Amino acid sequence: MTGRPPRVLVLTASYGSGHNRVAQTLADEFRRAGAVASILDHFHDLVHPGFDRASRALYYAMLRRAPVLWGAAYWLGDQLSVTSPLLLGFNRLGARKLRRHMLAQAPDHVVSVHPTPVAALSVLRSRGMPIPPHTTVFTDFVAHTQWIDPNVDRYCVPAEEIAHDLTARGVPRERVVVTGVPVGQEFAQATDRAASRLALGLSPRLPVLLLMDGSGGGFGRLEDATRKLLQMEQPLQAVVVTGREEALEARLRRLVAGNEARVKVCGYVDNVRQLMGAADFLVSKAGGLTLAEALAAELPVICFGSLPGQEARNERFAAMAGVALVASSEAQLHRVIVAALRDPVLLWDIRDRIRMYRRPHAARSIVDLVLTQPAVARERAS
Repeated sequence: MTGRPPRVLVLTASYGSGHNRVAQTLADEFRRAGAVASILDHFHDLVHPGFDRASRALYYAMLRRAPVLWGAAYWLGDQLSVTSPLLLGFNRLGARKLRRHMLAQAPDHVVSVHPTPVAALSVLRSRGMPIPPHTTVFTDFVAHTQWIDPNVDRYCVPAEEIAHDLTARGVPRERVVVTGVPVGQEFAQATDRAASRLALGLSPRLPVLLLMDGSGGGFGRLEDATRKLLQMEQPLQAVVVTGREEALEARLRRLVAGNEARVKVCGYVDNVRQLMGAADFLVSKAGGLTLAEALAAELPVICFGSLPGQEARNERFAAMAGVALVASSEAQLHRVIVAALRDPVLLWDIRDRIRMYRRPHAARSIVDLVLTQPAVARERAS
C-alpha cells in the first residue's frame, strides 16, 4: 500500500434499500479519509443482472403477498450454518466473478454489508485464495447465523446486546466491535426543532408525527396509519413519507384531500434528518437503517407494520432496549399515540434510553478501524 491510497471494496446487495445506503455511506466516508472506495452489488454485478431482478421480484412478492413465508425462510436461515448443504450452493453464487474482480483490482480491505458476499468470500478463502482483511458490518439489530463465518476478521455491530449474542454463538469477543449502524453524516449534526418546523411549514404549537416506510418497497402500513391519524380527535400534525412508491403516494394524497393542514404527504425526500429533527416521534416499521437513523436523531419510535423476519427481530430489540413502543394493530396504534401525546415523561424516558444506543459517528468509527487496525483483526482471526 506504500505510495498509494488504500483501496477498499464494499460489498452489498439490493434487497431493501438499507444495505445499499449503508454501503454508499461507508464508501463516502472512506473517500473522505483518503481511500479509494468502490462498491459491488453482489447479485447484480457478480451473479447476473437478470438473476438480481428476478430474485428481488420474488423477494418483494413474498413480502407483499406472503410475508409469513419470508419470516419462515428467515427463521430457517438462522438455524443453518453458512456451510450447510441445505443452502443448495447459494453461498457460492458470485464467487468466481468476485475472485476475478479481486485479482484485477487488488483491494487492501474488504467490507461486507450483506451476508451473501460474506459467504462468497469464505468460499474463496477455503479454496486457498488470499483475502485481504475482511470486516462485516451489520445493518440490522440481529445476530443472524448467515452473517457469521469463521473467516470474517471483524464484526461491526449495532449494540452490545448483539455482540453478546455473537459471542454466545461462538464468535471470539475480540473480533466484535460495537460501532452502531452507519448513517449519513448529517445525523451527527444537531438540529433545532423550531427552525426545522418553520422550514417545513409546520406549526410550532402542535406535536409532529413522522410516518415512514423505510424499505423502499411500500410494504408497511402507511395507509392504515394515515387513516387512523385522520380519525383521531387529538390536535396534531403529521408528515407521511412514501419514498419512491408513486402509487402509494397518489392514494394517500386522495385520502388526505381536504386535510392537508393536518397530514402532509411527501414522496421521495432527501431531508430525512430535517424531518426527524422536526418530529416528536416516528411511526414506522422496524427497518434496521430506519431505527439507526432515529436513534442518531434521538427520535422515539412507534413500531407499526413491521414484517416477519429481520424487522420483527429489530422491533423486539428496540422494545426490549426501551427505545421504541410497539403497536400491532390500528386500535393499539391509536392508544400508543394518545399515551405518548398525553405523557411527555414517556417520551423523555425513551430519549434517555436512546442516548445509550445512538451512534451517529458509526461510519467514521468503522473507517478508522478498517484503515488503522486491519493487521490486529487478521492476527486474531488466524
